[in-house]
Amino acid sequence: MTYVVTENCIRCKFMDCVEVCPVDCFYAGENFLVINPDECIDCGVCEPECPAEAIFPDSDDRSAAWAEINAKYASQWPNITRKGTAPADAQEWKDKPNKAELLSPEPHKD
Repeated sequence: MTYVVTENCIRCKFMDCVEVCPVDCFYAGENFLVINPDECIDCGVCEPECPAEAIFPDSDDRSAAWAEINAKYASQWPNITRKGTAPADAQEWKDKPNKAELLSPEPHKD
């Protein structure tokens, strides 16, 4: 089992989860985070830390469509080991549904 970042993270990207991850398995896109399934140790400490409630175990039905997306972008985006600044409008996007089409394939830029 691994944990998966899902649609709720898009345009929120709070990054509280990154701070608690003991193995630094998060990777950052322009407006989304992913978990590398090969690096995740299934500890689950990230799940309750996410203000957007976007992280689920891969056994959860809500993560099924997102597991492949996490694996794909974890191999393309830069690793993130520290919490950064969330987007200025993150709270506005936090509970909005149907954000999948807004997922940017671009990597995080400093």
